[in-house]
Amino acid sequence: MKRLFEKSGEKDVTKAIISAFLSELAEYVESDCIIVGGGPSGLMAGAELAKEGFKVVIIERNNYLGGGFWIGGYLMNKVTFRAPADKLLVDLGIPFKEVNYGLFVADGPHATSKLISYACSMGVKILNMTIFEDVVVREKKVAGCVVNWTPVEALPRQITCVDPIGLESKTVLDATGHDAQVAKKMEERGFVKTRGYGAMWVDASEDLIVQHTAEIYDGLFVAGMAVATVFGLPRMGPTFGAMLLSGKKAASLIKKKLESEKDIFLR
Repeated sequence: MKRLFEKSGEKDVTKAIISAFLSELAEYVESDCIIVGGGPSGLMAGAELAKEGFKVVIIERNNYLGGGFWIGGYLMNKVTFRAPADKLLVDLGIPFKEVNYGLFVADGPHATSKLISYACSMGVKILNMTIFEDVVVREKKVAGCVVNWTPVEALPRQITCVDPIGLESKTVLDATGHDAQVAKKMEERGFVKTRGYGAMWVDASEDLIVQHTAEIYDGLFVAGMAVATVFGLPRMGPTFGAMLLSGKKAASLIKKKLESEKDIFLR
């Protein structure tokens, strides 16, 4: 009987995984931007930066990307957007319907898949099942992240004394949602102050999230719901337009900083 596959044993499969993963990790221990959080704002920001030729790596604690983008609200996997975010849906090729004037609904899994595909196609590299532990700060500037395997945190009694590793980068984006993990760690260090997010108010929150997307410390930017936690803004619930627009704005701000620093270096 004719074989369907060429001969490759278990060792060949294992070698292929190890060599591909480790070579990529070695290449991305230094990057232009580390994005902590692979939800919609992080993916959008990463895609926009990678599209411009920057080295971008996303750190994601789960084995999947997309955050709450998959499941919408109350475990009903439809996601809503309000104008002008519908223009981004068109750009990403995400099908949607207008259900009210300026309010649009899309399928969560379809939207998330399109966004992940866009980010990967643009060249974003992903380290999933990886937790953010700490920041690298040098001369009053954020210069990277300290990371570890997610199972190390999940099983602290079974796995002990596993030292993390450090990744260097010119910028870091906190896209960890309400947790604002990077900003909170910087707060522990006494570098920034966070206010905690407020009660839900969708009419105000989406505009405020985008408006306040910013650099909060030299080299550290915030996007998505991390913005609400840092600045004390109302939460916006299961609507995702501001997530995408905030990620896009964060990418623009980071690009401007990277290009400005490059110009200074070349002078």
